[in-house]
Order: sequence, then structure tokens, then C-alpha cells
Amino acid sequence: MARIHLAELTALVVARLAQAGANEAMAKSTAKALVLAEAQGLGSHGLSRVAQYVTHLNNGRANGAAIPFVLKRKGGSLLVDAQEGLAFPACDLAIQEALQATKTNGVTFAGVVRSHHCGVLVDHLRAVAEAGMVGIGFANSPAAMPAAGGRHAIFGTNPIAAIFPRRGHAPLMIDLSLSQVARGKLMVAAKAGSAIPEGWALDAQGHPTTDPHAGLAGSMLPFGSQSGSQSGTQSGASPKGAMLALMVELLVSALIGAHFGYEASSFFVDEGNRPGLGQAFMVIDPAALAGQDQFLDRVEMLVAQMLQDEGVRLPGARREALKLRAEAEGIDVADAFLADAHR
Repeated sequence: MARIHLAELTALVVARLAQAGANEAMAKSTAKALVLAEAQGLGSHGLSRVAQYVTHLNNGRANGAAIPFVLKRKGGSLLVDAQEGLAFPACDLAIQEALQATKTNGVTFAGVVRSHHCGVLVDHLRAVAEAGMVGIGFANSPAAMPAAGGRHAIFGTNPIAAIFPRRGHAPLMIDLSLSQVARGKLMVAAKAGSAIPEGWALDAQGHPTTDPHAGLAGSMLPFGSQSGSQSGTQSGASPKGAMLALMVELLVSALIGAHFGYEASSFFVDEGNRPGLGQAFMVIDPAALAGQDQFLDRVEMLVAQMLQDEGVRLPGARREALKLRAEAEGIDVADAFLADAHR
């Protein structure tokens, strides 16, 4: 284990991705996002993804030469084509274009199609909060959860995220997977050889499992599901999480034209198709509605009310504190990762 400053770590990841065929913009955007995730304590979306992305670039599951562009634009909507590359530069472009459009329109809906895994969804919205605007994000992913009452995986874990700027403070950052936990946590557990809690996943036969490998080969339980499902497949599974996953699936596939989750090969296999998944972002200017000052005043009123109870933690506060500490002190990186990065 070695303590590495974030700039040095980012440069190592850039070099590793470039070696696998990512163009300069893709390598830099992706490395920045992965190191930011690691700095926030989100290892399942941080350095653990480097090897996966490298393999997908090497195997042709991601197009390292991709240069995203705006495919369509109409009023308060726009569509970005990721060109089957890694998602990060396409999401960056969608946010940049949405911010510009929102200055005129007041609200913009930006979609990204022919995309890949997008990492920590709320991190794409940080630039929105920095501009004093509200951001909402949706993404689909390869099939991992059944429909409510169903047996086979159709929907991805399909995260949703939102960001709300504050006056003089870090923004409120909300980011959640619609499964009980992000599927990347199973990947981390599988690599570590550790068990997962019952209630996170089902095996390929639909039975509860504590084996992360079996869970990756099976399906995730939607959030709100009961721990310790009974003998019937999907008994104990919450229909609420599955319904929200359906909503996200329709927003980022039927609406903007990305692949459905069941059309995409798993991120956790080396061979497979280019997933062609989607992300969607909504950017809203408070000045077009209640007004910027009133919005910020009301946010602080609500935060003050929340903090009257001891133990309340504002969403995003922990990860922001970890990020600030990592920026000052660096982060501990496993020797195995460093050895691979220096290949």
C-alpha cells in the first residue's frame, strides 16, 4: 500500500487507459472521474474499474477513438452520441451543452446514447451546481433486476441522482442505485473473496445468496426488498424499486434511443457487445422559477430544519469530506494496482 497524491494517481490512470487505446480526451475525462470516485471512498466506482475499462478497450467493447458530438438539438432538448466510447467525455459534453442551453431556456433535458458505464452519476452534475443550477440525472445499465413479480433480469440497477447548490456550502448531492446496493459492491466483494449480506442478491436460480460470484451471475434485489427472501423466486422483493427502475429504463432507452439493459452484455464480463446504454440529465435554472435568491434561502431553511435532529447527515457530506482530505493528503493505493498501472 502506498500513499499517492491525486494528480499523480490521475496521470497513472490516464497513461493506462491511453495504453489500452483511449484517445487523450477520453483518457483524461475517465481518469479524473475514477480518481474522484476513489477520493470519495467509492471504491466500487473508482480504481477497481480501471482494469475493467482497459479490458473493454482492448477487446473492442468500448471504442477508444470515439469523439462524442451533439446529434440532435431542439428547443430545450439535445442528444449526444457517445460513439460507443467510454461514457465520461460524452456526459461532459451533454452537461456543458445543457448548461449553455439552460441560460436561454430555463430548463434543458440532455440525453446520451451509444454509451458505456458512467461511474458516479451525481459527479457529472457537480458543474451544474457550480453554475448555481439544479441537476437531475438518470442512467441505465446491463440487466441485473427482474420486473416486479418477474423471474429474469431485465432492468439494470439504473441509478438516479440530483444536486442542489447551497449558498456558501457544498451542494446537497443525492445518488442512489435502484437495487439494494450498487452492483459494483458485489464486484469488490468477489475480488476480495468476501461474502455479501443476504438480501442483496439472488443466484441464477432465484435463491438468496451470500456469494458475490453467484450474485453477479444471478440478479440484484431492488431497493426496499426484505432481507432473507423466502423460497419463492422474488418473494421479499420490493415492487417500488423495480417500478422506479422501469421508469429510468424508459427515460434513457425508449425516450432517447439507447439500448435497454437486457440488450447490453454485462460490464463484469470481458467479452460481449458494446453496451450502447444511455444517460439523461436535466438542468434547471432556479432563476426561471422561484428566483435564485429565494431558492437558496429556501434550501437553507430546509437544511436548518433537518439539522435540528442530532445524527442527521446531509446527503453528500461524507463523500465531500473524504474528497477534501484526499486532495490534501492523497489516498492509499494497493500495490497490485500500482504494479498494473506501471506495466
